[in-house]
Amino acid sequence: MAKAKKLTKGQVRRIKANQAKKLKNKAEKIHWQDDELGEAQPGTVISRFGQHADVEADNGKIFRCNIRRSIDSLICGDKVLWRQGKETQHSISGVIEAVHERTSVLSRPDVYDGVRPIAANISQILIVSSVLPAFNSDIIDRYLVAAEQTGIKPLIVLNKTDLLTPSNTTEIEQQLDIYRAIGYQVIYVSNLSQAGIDELKAQLKDNISIFVGQSGVGKSTLTNSLIPDLSVYTQEVSENSGLGQHTTTVARLYHFAEGGELIDSPGIREFGLWHLTPEQVAHGFIEFADYLGCCKFRDCKHQNDPGCALIAAGQANEIHPKRLASFQRILNSLNENTLTSRFNNS
Repeated sequence: MAKAKKLTKGQVRRIKANQAKKLKNKAEKIHWQDDELGEAQPGTVISRFGQHADVEADNGKIFRCNIRRSIDSLICGDKVLWRQGKETQHSISGVIEAVHERTSVLSRPDVYDGVRPIAANISQILIVSSVLPAFNSDIIDRYLVAAEQTGIKPLIVLNKTDLLTPSNTTEIEQQLDIYRAIGYQVIYVSNLSQAGIDELKAQLKDNISIFVGQSGVGKSTLTNSLIPDLSVYTQEVSENSGLGQHTTTVARLYHFAEGGELIDSPGIREFGLWHLTPEQVAHGFIEFADYLGCCKFRDCKHQNDPGCALIAAGQANEIHPKRLASFQRILNSLNENTLTSRFNNS
């Protein structure tokens, strides 16, 4: 059998554009006159599919709606004004007419679209790490930088605590103490033993949250445990949208039984920092604030530069040397990533 030819980036971009055009044309065929629509009412976008979006009304019912051309951006979590059609047309039940101002926006870098918004009005980001496959503070630091850029409160969740042993507990505790010392909250949980789950539920209540973290730390297991009917909801979305497995890549808002909401978005669970400048990364290390701008040279790279205020603070233990080393590794990774210059110079 002949080996399938890999599509070029240009071909992938054109295919996506053609698909979006088809969805738009289909959406524009469905329209109502003003007298065929009810009164404007509030709602929440729980998912977005091309030119359509699912809106949850105040009574908890979900309606698939068209999106007015005047709306530039619409993402999961948006608060909207929408009008229900007096009749459903081709599974479309209404029209979204306006979007309220967002309290927060969570975005991820995209090679073609720049910074791409994924979810709105999130109140906290839960950075999930775990004892196994390996506790990695560098990855936690990267997520903290990304979270600080959004202005959304980050929390650190250590999962799989049932796997703590005398040989790994001391090292992990020492690292978590660094985060506590600079003001970050840490929650310990185990889905297996259920330890800490009640504390986690209490933290999720009355918040709109999102889980982020590298593969294997147990995000999906935690989500399925907190929302037992998640697979049922996903199946219903797939059937209603006609998009099949594509729904697994779409952000969607779910409700916790104890209160609060979760926006589950596979596309945002892992995301890089290559779109950030070194200055933005530095501001993501919140304990560096008093030292930024105090280096001897304005173009200090914070590596081996003479008169670097951050290095001096690290040597004096005014900032933790491990955090300084992590910051320096992130800066080096930006320099090595060709996407960084491509993105920031575009």
